[in-house]
Amino acid sequence: MTEFPNGVLSDAQMQQMITDGAIRADEPLLSGQIQPASLDLRLGCVAYRVRASFLAGKGQSVADRLKTFTMHEISLEDGAVLEKGCVYVVPLMERLDLQKGMTGAASAKSSIGRLDLLTRVITDNGVEFDRIPEGYSGPLYAEICPRSFSVVARTGQMLNQMIFRVGKTIIEDDDLRILHDRTPIVSGPPVISDGLGFSVDLKPATGDLVGYRAKPHTGVIDLDKIAHYDPADYWEEIHTSEGRIILDPGAFYILVSREAITIPPNCAAEMAPYLAMVGEFRVHYAGFFDPGFGHSADGTGSRGVLEVRCHEAPFVLEHGQIVGRLVYERMAQVPDQLYGADIASNYQGQGLKLSKHFKMPA
Repeated sequence: MTEFPNGVLSDAQMQQMITDGAIRADEPLLSGQIQPASLDLRLGCVAYRVRASFLAGKGQSVADRLKTFTMHEISLEDGAVLEKGCVYVVPLMERLDLQKGMTGAASAKSSIGRLDLLTRVITDNGVEFDRIPEGYSGPLYAEICPRSFSVVARTGQMLNQMIFRVGKTIIEDDDLRILHDRTPIVSGPPVISDGLGFSVDLKPATGDLVGYRAKPHTGVIDLDKIAHYDPADYWEEIHTSEGRIILDPGAFYILVSREAITIPPNCAAEMAPYLAMVGEFRVHYAGFFDPGFGHSADGTGSRGVLEVRCHEAPFVLEHGQIVGRLVYERMAQVPDQLYGADIASNYQGQGLKLSKHFKMPA
């Protein structure tokens, strides 16, 4: 088994894990699954409609828990509708055999988070969502709960992504300040406290469109259809000239960060919610930023799209309010390919943007 240096593993190192058998799959892995610092995971052939979300817990397998909570099975081979408000568990094609000292972490892919499609990875003996413990050996499952839109899902689709960590990877605040001085990671003065803080843009440079709110009653979205759907059928535009909006309880919003962000080639980053004390909302779902995101010769960066859900009470969100933070991590090595530069990247250079399933505004 190959020994890897400390850091988040790169595309070449994940390819070595496949060669070593640390990553295996029911079907041969595809080259397109390997991103600069993450591996896309594929849905298997069946979805189990379950009564409630669950974790396996210590000493228990997901398969055993499915015997308790499954209501019925649905084949995904020809596509099937996963209904809004329901919970499904889908065995993934990939399984892991991690070496000692290596852990994994999963997140929804960007396009999936922007659909308000809650999807999390669970494991045998698991006590946390989206966290793969050191040395884990066993199958992987995706828990899927459509929140705003029912979706059509199929075998082989990639809704989740996973990174692999060896040893200590987080860049502490003092080192993050040094990194910014050497290679700016954000436009404007950095707000660094347990990572890089970022705020919401509610005063756009042109116009007054600041975001989108998911409509409550819509048709289904086929996850295979790209640039297909009219945004007006699924989203309400949010306009303001006041620099603030009021979030409605239970509503889902697409907003954008005020800052342009850069992930240097030797770093990766994970989006984390800001402290709950700052408001009745959270920024959630799509969590990973690959090396090269926003990185360009002119240093302009890319803004982060924010997936926001309001909780129990209406909440006033103000322009420039800090709503989240990016935790930067060291790569074990610079990837062979970078986000945006060497691969087809849907969101490089982005501003306010819906998922790739929707037509671009005229």
